[in-house]
Amino acid sequence: MKTRTPISVHMAITIGLTIIAFEMFAHDSDYFTSPFFWALMLITIILLLIMNSIGDLVENEKFGRLSEDEKKHYLEEKNTSYLQKLWNSAFKKQSETEEKDILIDHGFDGITELDNSLPKWWIGLFWFGCIFCMVYLFAFSFTDYAHPDKEYDYETKAMLASINEYEKNAPQVTIENAKYNADNITEGQELFKTNCITCHGEGGKGGIGPNLTDTHWINIKEKSLFKNVFWMLENGSPNNPTMRAFIKEGTITGRDAEKIAAYIYHINQETAPITPAQGGAASQGEDIQWENGND
Repeated sequence: MKTRTPISVHMAITIGLTIIAFEMFAHDSDYFTSPFFWALMLITIILLLIMNSIGDLVENEKFGRLSEDEKKHYLEEKNTSYLQKLWNSAFKKQSETEEKDILIDHGFDGITELDNSLPKWWIGLFWFGCIFCMVYLFAFSFTDYAHPDKEYDYETKAMLASINEYEKNAPQVTIENAKYNADNITEGQELFKTNCITCHGEGGKGGIGPNLTDTHWINIKEKSLFKNVFWMLENGSPNNPTMRAFIKEGTITGRDAEKIAAYIYHINQETAPITPAQGGAASQGEDIQWENGND
């Protein structure tokens, strides 16, 4: 009669598999704080304890049918710890007497073969790997688990939500505290493409709206170019209703305007102007020399 695996091992394996299943199928649900998760754990432990009690009854019934020698051998084996049994199954060497019992009746050139059982830990890992692969394949085929695209979308949404939360709590950018930062040029360019390119053309070369790369300006409300662009984005053009008050309308935030102003400052002050010969619009407005400084 074989000894049974301790209930503690069954509990550890069952709880581990349950956590793996939740991690696969509900990894984004914060299941550790869910009452359902802990209720399931409690029910699972209770069922394991009931099964263990039934196993004890069956074991006692079988034990009563053993001979005295079998009972003695069984009790000796049962008193050996489970970890010691795993160790023995993997590393303990057989005595010569034990080897005779498992010797296979064939060999070659004096080499004989023993019919050893595989270590229990190896068999356990093998079956665990098989079960895990089946569960993983099912999860990959029929759920969003382990899909790179889904994970990317999830992380992107989480990042955007974090940015939105930051924007809500961060100090608002106004014309008084807005400052030029070269790190904002790239993002400002993307915002420019979204909100301004229809009228001012790609790269600010002009079209329906004026050329933003030259030294001529229609609306002059501030002494510095950077602040003047911010003012226009906030209030719109008093001379042309097409140039809307983007900030006041809620189309963009003050932080967005700061980035767009950084990009326009860059194409106007730090790069060569796009002339009509290069596809730029003709100059409009007053030729102005902005004050030094970009804030």
